[in-house]
Amino acid sequence: MEKPDPQTIPACPGVYLYKDAAGQVLYVGKARMLRRRVLSYFRQDAPRKSRAMISHAASVEFLTTTTEKEAFLLEASLIKKYRPHYNILLRDDKQYALFRLDVKAEFPRLEIVRHARRDAARYFGPFTSALAARETWKLLHRAFPLRRCTDRALRNRVRACLYHHMGQCLAPCMGQVSSADYHVQVDRVCEVLSGKADVLIKELREEMFRASNALEFETAALLRDQIAAVEKTVERQAVILPKGGDMDVVGLYVDAGGLALGLLFVRNGAVLDGRSFFWPGLDFDEASELLLSFLGQFYLEHTPPARILVPWIPRDREEEALPEETLADGQPENAAQPEGADGTQGSDGAAAQEEACGPFRERELLEQSLAERRGAPVRLVAPQNAADNRLVDIAQSNAREETLRRARASEGSPLARVARLLHLEKSPDRIECVDVSHTQGRQTRVGMVVYTNGQPDRSAYRVYSMPDSSDDYATLHAWVARRLESGPPWPDLLLIDGGRGQVASVARALKEAGREELFPLAGIAKARDEEGHADRRAGNVADRIFVPGRSNSLPFREGSPELLFLQNVRDATHHFAITRHRRARASAALSGELMRLPGIGTATARLLWDHFGSLARMVEADCDDLVKIPGIGRQKAAKIRACLTALAGDGTQRQPRERKRESSGS
Repeated sequence: MEKPDPQTIPACPGVYLYKDAAGQVLYVGKARMLRRRVLSYFRQDAPRKSRAMISHAASVEFLTTTTEKEAFLLEASLIKKYRPHYNILLRDDKQYALFRLDVKAEFPRLEIVRHARRDAARYFGPFTSALAARETWKLLHRAFPLRRCTDRALRNRVRACLYHHMGQCLAPCMGQVSSADYHVQVDRVCEVLSGKADVLIKELREEMFRASNALEFETAALLRDQIAAVEKTVERQAVILPKGGDMDVVGLYVDAGGLALGLLFVRNGAVLDGRSFFWPGLDFDEASELLLSFLGQFYLEHTPPARILVPWIPRDREEEALPEETLADGQPENAAQPEGADGTQGSDGAAAQEEACGPFRERELLEQSLAERRGAPVRLVAPQNAADNRLVDIAQSNAREETLRRARASEGSPLARVARLLHLEKSPDRIECVDVSHTQGRQTRVGMVVYTNGQPDRSAYRVYSMPDSSDDYATLHAWVARRLESGPPWPDLLLIDGGRGQVASVARALKEAGREELFPLAGIAKARDEEGHADRRAGNVADRIFVPGRSNSLPFREGSPELLFLQNVRDATHHFAITRHRRARASAALSGELMRLPGIGTATARLLWDHFGSLARMVEADCDDLVKIPGIGRQKAAKIRACLTALAGDGTQRQPRERKRESSGS
């Protein structure tokens, strides 16, 4: 990419997006002065990653903001949206489990949620393992008989539930407990989840002794069980801060394979849970950028604690990238600028303003955005004492274990074995698999399934609607052009459900497009039985793997982990493709049936599909729902309603069986 004219770049805060020739976003960044930051990418001593990104970029676009804080928030949301190749991405975007207890309700219910809402309820967590959270939830319910039913069930129940008869619910639905007595149990649950279990256990033990002395042995036994359950709930938590407190602790570990980050969740002075992340190919020079990018993305989805402990306060990414000779007003490098009234250089004292901001301005922006999300102050701090250093060491140890675990897993992983057998340059971190599905050449669909790091990436699944054809070779040949139009990210391996013929067809299409070296190809075909036909018997583990330019299949051992992995990918693709084909066929069949109804043409059929989206929703709709569609009156709605009911009971059950055409090579 050529260096842009400085006058075309805004001299204000905002976000910049570098794009390739196909319009795909390669990198998203924020700047407090866009002109200065963007020009820094074109200097001679720019970082290696920046030079690589610029070599693939074709254009740069800008989104200006009124403040740097707005740019900071916009950058994080755009990274999440576009997932650019050259940004440091947080691939773990799942929501962790939380306990929610609405203490303001008359009869609160302890529930497990994934999102913390801004309400009066109290939230406890997070738990990275939903299974661990549910086990704790069960233990708490055995100790404290809170209701488990929903609010709706609470209002409409006519008799006590089974949990009440088991002694695990006070039956507030039947009025068998007052709100005050019920809140005694609620307060005890809050004490356990707030780390005050020792005080609660002491109180319960005193009550147990009093009940025993009063010969109330059933009550004493119940209190004994509560004590045991509370102790079991908290025994997994290691006390780290004797004075209590909430914080998240970050530790980093770097080795030749990449950079790992360990995150500890400390709640009420005890380690509640932890999580580790890994980015291959990163080195220590990118640690500061990783810290800022990770914290911005992670807490975009999670509620931060009051204190986040990091190994060191990272300097601003913009501060590190700014060359001294790159000027804020876009003048040529090494050109002198007039001094302002205050003796500083730069237009309107911009340089002095940047110096006043200091190298940690981004930390302040991060703290402000996190404080808004939490509704209270949030501080990003470096270790202050030996206790803080110990916490960072524990997080770093977890990061190191994640690195070792990944190294051990990669050595014997199916992906590594696939790479060796297919003679790939690197492990196929991104695998795309395609399959053609049609019924006698009608409603032809090509389904594409994506696996990232050995796991299905369902957000990247795609289905391509192709011209009707019973020739799978021609369909795959035409599909290649569609895939090239979609642009990157390109797969490390394209797996095709088929044999030599299908692989050759795709390879020929890539060669004709001048992209034959874009990504490696392989085909997976069913094994042959004694008569030379595809062996479709259940439990068959002898599928064959083909690559371009080779007539014989590759020596994949029957039942080996690598072959089973490729079979799972192929089966997932086949299921996805045939499901989308069935949906298209049902849509076409119903549209034809609808257009044969009196007074319904193509336009009305399209209105029905656009409004409802599926046959099931059409059948469930009544006349009032149909009348809401523009152009359909009450009388016409009644006719459509009667015909849809008949179609649902008859027509949809007579759809032809799909037939997956098998090529001679599979």
